[in-house]
Formats: sequence, structure tokens, C-alpha cells
Amino acid sequence: MDAHDFHDVVIVGAGTAGQTAAFFLREKGLSVAVVEKSDRPGGICALAGCQAKKWFYEAAETIARSRHLKGKGISTPAEGDWSEILHQKQAFTEKVPQGTLKSLEKAGIAFISGDAAFQDDATLLVNGSVIDARYVVLATGARPMPLPFDGAGHMITSSQFLELSDLSSSIAFVGGGFISFEFAHFAARIGDARRKIAIFEVSDRPLGPFDAEMVNLLQDASADEGIAVHCNTEIRAIEKAEGPDARFLIRTTEGDAFNADLVVHGAGRVPDFEGLGLNAAKIQYSRRGIAVDETMRTTNPRVFAVGDCAATVQLARVADAEALVAAGTILEEMGKGQGQKPAMDYHAVPAVLFTYPQLAMIGKTEDALKKDGRSYGKSFSKNLSWPTYRRVGMKHAAYKILVDDERRILGAHFLSDNATGLVSIIRQAMMHSITADKLYRQTLVSPYPSRESDLSYMLKPLVPA
Repeated sequence: MDAHDFHDVVIVGAGTAGQTAAFFLREKGLSVAVVEKSDRPGGICALAGCQAKKWFYEAAETIARSRHLKGKGISTPAEGDWSEILHQKQAFTEKVPQGTLKSLEKAGIAFISGDAAFQDDATLLVNGSVIDARYVVLATGARPMPLPFDGAGHMITSSQFLELSDLSSSIAFVGGGFISFEFAHFAARIGDARRKIAIFEVSDRPLGPFDAEMVNLLQDASADEGIAVHCNTEIRAIEKAEGPDARFLIRTTEGDAFNADLVVHGAGRVPDFEGLGLNAAKIQYSRRGIAVDETMRTTNPRVFAVGDCAATVQLARVADAEALVAAGTILEEMGKGQGQKPAMDYHAVPAVLFTYPQLAMIGKTEDALKKDGRSYGKSFSKNLSWPTYRRVGMKHAAYKILVDDERRILGAHFLSDNATGLVSIIRQAMMHSITADKLYRQTLVSPYPSRESDLSYMLKPLVPA
């Protein structure tokens, strides 16, 4: 690299958002460089997140299904081998770093290994060399949230959890978020059925972004699998335990103590922009992330931020969409666009928790509507006994659909298998302003019987008589 390297766009971060922006801009003829500080380029999603965890989820779901069908045609439920799943997962993840580098090289995108930092509002410094660019896109992702109690270093991260060769007989998850619930469900299904699993949440309820009533139902389903959820529980310290019973002692501020062989950090992630020199670049930020507008531009007009480092929604597909918006804005300003100003729209972003059953949501929760004082209608039912659920032995299926006075969908929530498919249908309806009564008529001709055709039952109460 020359002392002063120049590119049209420099992207900091080689994860899903960074790659999406890089390839799109390069396809349009721009000179692009990607800077990455990790020695394993590819990003959390591919290496230790949404892609990697699915190897464990698919096995856990199969095991759960077969257990639910015991006595309903399945005589011997499936059993899981954690180490074998790990082997299959690693066969995928081990190829990601080299595959990332080859893809960038093939596309003609320069790859620069090292830590990037702004010297001023227009210049980056990487490995002692100056890089000049017309635009910079920050896609640096997130890191585990620091936790301020003694012994926090005894916890392993979610990335380390997915590298374990075997699971301990008792596991504690600190924090009641996505990671804790998903990984707890993996641990409950794969391997030792007697494994003790606990989730500790400091608030009065876990999974804050989700609908509270639906979360309660998921907790019931989790309890049936031996997962104990302790709310209003603040960790004071984690100590190494004495004696053969457990490796760690978890002490709470309430004076309780819990034993565990393994403690996992599941309290969420925070934007990772430490060392970037944002102040030097006149870029505003907070604990939530880097401040951006609807085009993903920061307070520095030459710099954009996308993905988990931005103060938006931390989801992989959202990161990709943000990357395309940022890249599209850059192309417009360079006279290489389509003559349309891109902008992010977050009103119909689905979120899915890959437990079993899955918990999916889109739009508003009921509590949010009440807080806003909005008038709404509701269709809700739990412990669904429709044939589609009886056949698979699922006892905890539930749904909630919320609409406004004109029957436009404000929010939808599903506890089910294939909740991803259900929430995707609702997303399309919300994006195209399809009302609940119109969607009801459309779902009547869905393949039957299926989870998708069950939507007609869910929507029927919202259809005017």
C-alpha cells in the first residue's frame, strides 16, 4: 500500500453489511477498498451468528419435533450429538475467511488488514499509512456488552459457546435476550436431557422488544424443556466454586447463589467503534451507536454507518438493506445512480427468535400501542389446538395480530414452528397496505392444511360481520 492510497469508497468492516456495500459499489465501477481488523474476515453473522447458529438450531428443532411426536407415531425420538454438529458447522465456518478474501479479490476490491482510525474528518489511517477516499462506510459491527460485576471474565461469549466441543451438565446464561434463549433451547435439546439450564435477567421480564404476553407463553414452553428463567435478578459476582459439584458460583445482589459449570454472556451486544477516532471525524455517536439519517449518512457528510455499529436495528438483513441505501446514496451523488434518492424504512422489520417454538414479531407490541394511547383491534389465541399443531404435538402455539380502526395491520406476533413464514406474509401485507380483511380472503386459497393457511383462522376475527 502506498503512503497515500486513494479509493472512491473505503469500507471499514468485512461483515455482511460491509461486503454488501463493497460488491454493489464495485459492480457500478467504483474503486473500493475494505479494511478489516480481524484475522478472520467474514463477520459475526457468517462466523458466529445467524449462519453458524443455524447448524445447532436445525438439529434442535428436529429433536424437539421428534420428542413432541413420541406416542403420536414416533417410538424413538431423535438424539443429538453436539460434537458432530460442531464438526458440520466448522466445515462451513472454516471456509468463510478465505472465501471472503477470494470473493473480494475476484471482484477487484482491495483488502487491507489492520485497524482503521480517522486522522481528521476526511482521512483514515491504517497500519501507519494514510488512505484517502471520497466516501467512507463504517460497518464495524458490535461486540459483547461489558458487564460491571466481579468475575465477569469467567463468562464465555456467544462466539465461544458455538466453538465448544461438548456442553457442560449445568449452564447459566446471563441476560435474557436473543442469545440466551436461543442457545438455552439448543442446550436443552442436544445431548444430555438432564442438563440444568438457567437464564438470569435483571429486568422484570426477558426479551424486552417482544410482546410481553407472547414472551410469557414462550417462557412456559421453555419451562417444559427444563429451562428456568429468573427475572429481577441482578448478578453481583461470579466466583470459582470450591468442591466437585460445579465450577462457578453465581451470586446475586438479593443474596442468592447458583451453581453452574458454564456461564455464558447473553446480555446483548453494543456497537463496536472503539478506536475509530469518531471525534476527530466530527461524527456524533452514543451508547446506542453512530447517529445516522435515513440515507445512513453520519454527521460527517462523507461518512456513512451501516449495520450493528449504527444506532438502528441490529439484524443482519437490516444491515444489508442499510448498506444498499448507503451505497445507493453514494452512487447518486457521484452521478452513477438511478435518479432516485434511497432511504431506509424500518416500519415493517421482522424479528425472529430461533427457539422451538420460534417467536416472531413485526410492527408494534400491544404494550407499545397502549403506551401511545392508540386505538386498536386484536385477534389473539394461545395453546392452539388446530390440526396443524395437534399433529406435531405442539402445545404452546399462539398468535396475536393487532390492527387499527381501518383494519390495517399494526403488529403481528407468532409462537409457532415456521413462524418465519407467517411473519413474512404479514410483512408483505404491511408493506403493501393490505388490510386484515383483504389478507384473510387471500389466505383462504393458501396450500391447505399448512401454517400459512392457518392465517385465515387468525384473521377471521378481524373481518367485519
